[in-house]
Amino acid sequence: MSTGQLRKHECLRSRVLRNQRDLVVYLPPGYDDEPWRRYPVLYMQDGQNLFDRATAFGGVDWNIQGAADPLIHSGDVEPLIIVGIYNAGKSRIPEYTPTKAPKLGGGRADRYAKFLLQEVMPFVQDQYRTLADSSATGIGGSSLGGLVSLYIGLQHPKTFGRIAALSPSVWWHQRAILRFAQAAPVPPRPRIWLDVGTREGQRTVPDVELFRDLLVRKGWKLGEDLHHQVFEGAAHNEAAWSQRVGPFLQFLYPAADTKV
Repeated sequence: MSTGQLRKHECLRSRVLRNQRDLVVYLPPGYDDEPWRRYPVLYMQDGQNLFDRATAFGGVDWNIQGAADPLIHSGDVEPLIIVGIYNAGKSRIPEYTPTKAPKLGGGRADRYAKFLLQEVMPFVQDQYRTLADSSATGIGGSSLGGLVSLYIGLQHPKTFGRIAALSPSVWWHQRAILRFAQAAPVPPRPRIWLDVGTREGQRTVPDVELFRDLLVRKGWKLGEDLHHQVFEGAAHNEAAWSQRVGPFLQFLYPAADTKV
């Protein structure tokens, strides 16, 4: 049984952000066997946490390859490319936040979106056989990475048709993401995975529920193009998020309709 493969691109320079970072790209099983085939792409934030314990925060990675390979082989998940975009260390909070908050700073998410759209995506599309339409293109992350994924995904729904937001930091700057989402035009409506754990602090579950309710008012339908889930006992860390990789991949990239 073939397995997926990982390819690393080091020190991708950004003119937009005036810094550099690494990318790790997961290619699905069979990628080299079908040179004519093109694949959906999921762009993930905090890329150093996704595939490798040696680079992951706290030494715990999401084991995305270990979750994706068997689901692709079983026909539960569509074969896809997953791009892990490393965060830039001290620049992580500024780049992952849409507004500048008192004392915390931030507010460079628009520039980060420009970096993703104008630098990362063209690079990936040049290097790999990708499907470029919005229905095949996703964005995702956790915590502030989930916040910026919601912000960019809702801001560019004609580019990103799927969003994975694990434990998103809805709290940022007095829940500024709620005001942004309320004003966001729909349709189109990206397919959204939205989750949170009960051991992430008192505010996190109700904050994420507020965001869920706002999406429902704007036309998203639970169980169809919106999945919301509260994970009992789950903390705000890589170990908890690693347990949700298989479920969110199955929701965002289901392959049930392609089974023979």
